Amino acid sequence: MRRSSSILTRLLGAAAGLALAVAGAVAVAAPAQAATLTQVTGFGSNPGNLAMYAYRPDGLPANSPAVVLLHGCTQNASGYFANSGWQKYADQWKFALIVAQQPSGNNANSCFNFFEAGDTTRGQGEALSIKQMVDHAKTNYGVNGSRVYVSGLSAGGAMSAVMLATYPDVFAAGSIIAGIPYRCATSMVNAFSCMNPGADKTPAAWGDLVRGAYSGYTGPRPRVAIWHGTSDTTVTPLNGTESRDQWTNVRGVSQTPTSTSSLPGNTSLEVYGNDDVRLYRISGMGHGTPVDPGSAAEQCGTAGAYFLDTICSTYRDALFFGLNGGGTNPTPTPTATPTPTPTATPTTPPTCVTASNYAHVAAGRAYQSGGYAYANGSNQRMGLYNTFYTSALKQTGPNHWVVGC
Repeated sequence: MRRSSSILTRLLGAAAGLALAVAGAVAVAAPAQAATLTQVTGFGSNPGNLAMYAYRPDGLPANSPAVVLLHGCTQNASGYFANSGWQKYADQWKFALIVAQQPSGNNANSCFNFFEAGDTTRGQGEALSIKQMVDHAKTNYGVNGSRVYVSGLSAGGAMSAVMLATYPDVFAAGSIIAGIPYRCATSMVNAFSCMNPGADKTPAAWGDLVRGAYSGYTGPRPRVAIWHGTSDTTVTPLNGTESRDQWTNVRGVSQTPTSTSSLPGNTSLEVYGNDDVRLYRISGMGHGTPVDPGSAAEQCGTAGAYFLDTICSTYRDALFFGLNGGGTNPTPTPTATPTPTPTATPTTPPTCVTASNYAHVAAGRAYQSGGYAYANGSNQRMGLYNTFYTSALKQTGPNHWVVGC
């Protein structure tokens, strides 16, 4: 098994890794389902020496989506699975979870090695190991290869960016929580300078780093959601802005938001392009995964060290990925021009619209019942019916809308 260098051990130990504490210490109630998080062996050549865990809800149908989860430093697969809230929506909407785990033998504080070229290059190291986990799930669990997503926190967030950059043909979308742009860090030393104070590059320079990760690739690029606390002193908020610049450039859209909105938990949402990229800024939040413990539809997770009680990021990401029964949720092409449906009324709205739930109802794209908004046609619940709750709706037919674009 690979060992990190002594400088890696000393620096990570001195900085408390990427400042992520063991989340498994936070206890949660056992799920009602018989399904459990289970370790999987023999999933591939595994050049990165990672461990694979999988969660398949009871009654998981064939051709279901899958989400890859990447924990932060000093965390593990079971702790991140238990406290991030993803199990709730996997059970509810029936999709698989693939949780990668970094052993301490690879890295002193169990951080994914997002700064090592051998682990952040297509076809090598930890990046290839994670891709092999997806391949195993597609072959053995019947996962839909066009509906695979990735989300991670801090070192895992940086590794999420790695996977989106190196395997755009594998991941339809992803979420980067308190992470850094792809290839900001190429060594242990500049990993810390990327984290704080951060690096400032032009959108084109950031975008070129992603495009260089899979040279010659001309297919669709993943959609990306970025989460960052405005009071994060471990991975400074500049990284959220620079990640926004990187992925809007990769998606070919402007760095000026097409819409902005206010969400619960002192959260602002900026949407770029045709919901190509989202940037969530959580005012006053430090370093961690945003959760919102509770039983409401849009609540999830368990608060604790580096699981911060603000807003359920998992719920928002699940909707962004289109996991709530909204169909295949294909990656939109920025230059595509919507073709009106011949039988639609002359006032047919755009193919994809992001607005408050109140505005969706007022425009006739949705209706409200019992304090919640529901998409016309598909009847999918969008969340609370008010001016603060924002949803993305896609029109798939005359007066037929689904959640997610």
